[in-house]
Amino acid sequence: MTDHATDPATETFVAHRNLLFTVAYEMLGSAADAEDVLQETWLRWVKADLGQVRDARAYLVRITTRQALNRLRAVKRRREAYVGPWLPEPLLTTPDVAEDVELAESVSMALMLVLETLSPTERAVFVLREVFDVGYDEIAAAVGKSTAAVRQIAHRARQHVDARRPRKTVSPSETRAALESFRRALETRDPQDLLDVLAPDVVLVSDGGGIKRAAVRPVVGAGKVVRFYLGSSARTGATITCEPTLVNGGPALAVRLDGEFDGIMAVRVEDARITGLYYVRNPEKLTRVEAETPLALR
Repeated sequence: MTDHATDPATETFVAHRNLLFTVAYEMLGSAADAEDVLQETWLRWVKADLGQVRDARAYLVRITTRQALNRLRAVKRRREAYVGPWLPEPLLTTPDVAEDVELAESVSMALMLVLETLSPTERAVFVLREVFDVGYDEIAAAVGKSTAAVRQIAHRARQHVDARRPRKTVSPSETRAALESFRRALETRDPQDLLDVLAPDVVLVSDGGGIKRAAVRPVVGAGKVVRFYLGSSARTGATITCEPTLVNGGPALAVRLDGEFDGIMAVRVEDARITGLYYVRNPEKLTRVEAETPLALR
């Protein structure tokens, strides 16, 4: 596409690319799938009669949504056969994403996991309406439903998400403080310090994809999470070190075992304690944590 930088179709697509990637990623939870959707969107965009397109942004979002919906229905079936829990693919994000509270929350690991519990159509409607503020008529055209049906779907999806999302927004500084306490406790293998930073009902979800060792189901409860971590480190004998990083718009940890990069740890924090731990070890999902991925809501 760079060879045709002066082409109006290319310029328009490039101008909206970060937005389109964000739409696709929030619908799919996978950067690789989102990139495939963007390629499919591009192929359809260059065949469009631009003289008949009144709103390029809306038209591109509509194409992206349709392609993402098709792919989401297909990957839903694949994820049912996934080995162990499935977590979204983490993205190394720019500092401006973290500063945009609305954008940071929309791509947070905690909310992305909640979106996984929606049907494909519910997820598309919720993302377009609640995150990108797309009008009901435009959403109806994108998902192939009537405007009235879309309003009902949006209401149902919003209720579903609100019942499962964090009760209040936590500042990055609060999350960093909890992560720092967790990092120190993990590196020193101090069980009491781990218990102090974990909420009693904390949930650990680890994703190894059948490639790396991980819990085959979520680990629930502070005591069980501590035993899981300390037991795992005792078995391997590896030295654990963690480096602060910024993933999906929020503070996270890059975990190393004996100096080798092992995975990304994201968290959900409420009332200064960690209520959710999301550990991605699957190497196929760690390709977007070395270079920053730009995201956009507009």
